[in-house]
Amino acid sequence: MHEMGITQGILAASVDAVKGEGGTRINEIRISVGEMTEVVEDALQFAFEALRAEPDYAMAAGAVLLVTHVPASSACPTCDGEVFEHGRFDGQCPKCGNPFVEPRSGHELRIDSIDFD
Repeated sequence: MHEMGITQGILAASVDAVKGEGGTRINEIRISVGEMTEVVEDALQFAFEALRAEPDYAMAAGAVLLVTHVPASSACPTCDGEVFEHGRFDGQCPKCGNPFVEPRSGHELRIDSIDFD
């Protein structure tokens, strides 16, 4: 369950950022998670619920975690860079079948915003 470590990183970065701005309480953390990261949202939410109760993350005790899913997409160099969406295991160009495509999205794992007081 790599979501526990990922969530620790999200909380630690959020707490540091909010402390740096003089905040005292985190209300909401918005993140983007790409299809290709293999992060399971239920596991992420479970880890968030468990970790936000830890003393190191006390300012996030009442916070919510909102996740935006980013679909995987790639561009095919054979088909003039045409971008297409695909799943984790079917990344070849649907027009020409080229398996050597250029990833465009789906590898994101970032904090988009933090709402705090």
